[in-house]
Amino acid sequence: MPLPAEQIRFCASRDGTRIAYGISGSGPPLIWAQRWVHHLKLDWDSPVWRAWLTFLASRHTLVRYDCRGCGLSDRDQVSFSFESFVDDLEAVINAAGFQRFVLYGMGDGAARTIAYAVSHPLRVSKLVLHGSRALGGLLDPQFVEESQTRIKAIKLGWHGNNPAFSHVTPLPDASAEQLRAYADMRRAVTSPESAMQIVQMIYGNDVRTLAPQVRCPTLVLHARSDAINPFNEGRMVATLIPGAQFVPLESQNHVLLDSEPAWRQFIEALDDFLPAGQPSRLDILTTRENEVLELLARGLDNVAIAKQLGSSPKTVRNQVSTIFSKLEVKSRAQAVALARDAGFGHKDL
Repeated sequence: MPLPAEQIRFCASRDGTRIAYGISGSGPPLIWAQRWVHHLKLDWDSPVWRAWLTFLASRHTLVRYDCRGCGLSDRDQVSFSFESFVDDLEAVINAAGFQRFVLYGMGDGAARTIAYAVSHPLRVSKLVLHGSRALGGLLDPQFVEESQTRIKAIKLGWHGNNPAFSHVTPLPDASAEQLRAYADMRRAVTSPESAMQIVQMIYGNDVRTLAPQVRCPTLVLHARSDAINPFNEGRMVATLIPGAQFVPLESQNHVLLDSEPAWRQFIEALDDFLPAGQPSRLDILTTRENEVLELLARGLDNVAIAKQLGSSPKTVRNQVSTIFSKLEVKSRAQAVALARDAGFGHKDL
């Protein structure tokens, strides 16, 4: 199968940092926050990432990006914080221009996507979390020493093949070729100084209070013997998010390899959760139409909606009519039923 071409573009985050992002494939939009060790340009030739890109871009319009300090994004004089990483994700989403989409957070990208889904509930149709954790290792007494050791290993082994770094690989079942490619990728992505700052930030994340506020349908995938984030961490995330579906993967690899049996398990789980080529009817609504639908689902009439949105009842009436047409429904009750099935209408949003 020929690899889909990817268009690489740039946008500015809130603090002015330039973030490189790529768009490829076709179909319903999917925003992918990969784990931070990857590179927009080099991933396509990687025996680790190539299968991921081919799979996701064959089913979706795939949007992904390089983290600040990494890859093609700005590397010099960059500050790292959880808030800035969430800002970067928001900047990419706004630049890509999709109003409603699937959001996929992988590894450390999961915390960012949880935060975004909570703050922008009308834009995220479904959330996928892979290899996630709710509490960073530096905040968890069970993992403080291990986390500090991993950070030290980055300093000692980020460049070259220093054995001090070997125990922190996300690919314990990788072939020699895949391990070499991952090591080459690691060297190309960023400097050891930035790597240490990024990992310290990741290990300091805590989304235990955010996760219960997620309102969209959520799929949580986690390898039973994940080499980076313990299995129980993924299970905790699934427990915290209301109604989340949890799928254990029979693997040790934090980043699945297409050569292992768990790859097929992963594909089947994702296809069940995200039927290929079948976007939700709600995905074609504009941002304002989604806002109107949210208020409809809460039981507000046109006058109350107009007051809340700062518009006129006539404008709202026209927007409601457009929503009915796009959703192919004939009544308020039918529109509300569709909206509530998709997670709209919660009072605490």
